[in-house]
Amino acid sequence: MAISKILLASLLLSLLSLRFADSSDTMVTTNMVENSVITDGKIDCGQACAERCKLSSRPNHCNRACGTCCSRCDCVPPGTYNNYDACPCYRDMTTHDGKHKCP
Repeated sequence: MAISKILLASLLLSLLSLRFADSSDTMVTTNMVENSVITDGKIDCGQACAERCKLSSRPNHCNRACGTCCSRCDCVPPGTYNNYDACPCYRDMTTHDGKHKCP
């Protein structure tokens, strides 16, 4: 149990150090998100989520969930489905039931 806590803590510190060590943060975000406008290092969540949810059977629900995830993660995976590895924060966000929060 103690080893897993240590591993988790070291992984978290590694991810944080990579996040702050990368000075080309806008470039990384630009490459991860297709068809989105980035201003001042922030992604245009409305446009990115519209692109992500354009094929959804419930577009209002999809856009609302995507917008919440985008504002928290400042990232939306490319395409209309899956590709979660492009944005780990987006991928790891879950509901109280343990289901994916982000479409």
